[in-house]
Amino acid sequence: MFRGILGAALLAAVTFVLPARAGDQDFTLVNRTGVEIHKVYASPHSSDDWEEDILGDDTLSDGESVNITFSPKERAAMWDLRVEDSDGNFITWESLDLLQISRVTLHYKKGKVWATLD
Repeated sequence: MFRGILGAALLAAVTFVLPARAGDQDFTLVNRTGVEIHKVYASPHSSDDWEEDILGDDTLSDGESVNITFSPKERAAMWDLRVEDSDGNFITWESLDLLQISRVTLHYKKGKVWATLD
């Protein structure tokens, strides 16, 4: 019994030191803000460039979700996320560890915006 627990603990420890694998940063973005999101950007935390709008010509209505996938060559773990509404109002979240997050749910209530990370 002890040997099985020790083996599981060692496996868990090794898992944390392995480099990121392709697709490990993929996550689902869920809009629970009550407003339509017009633009979504994600960039490595070390970058000063937001890159391209992930939604392109699409929007993300309240209650909808979108799966965001990354290139198999991508190795960054820490990412910044920016979302914008139709008026250009935006909010950012910095240093999201996408190796540990599979779902980001955005909320808005009484002037306060927050994200639930799962």
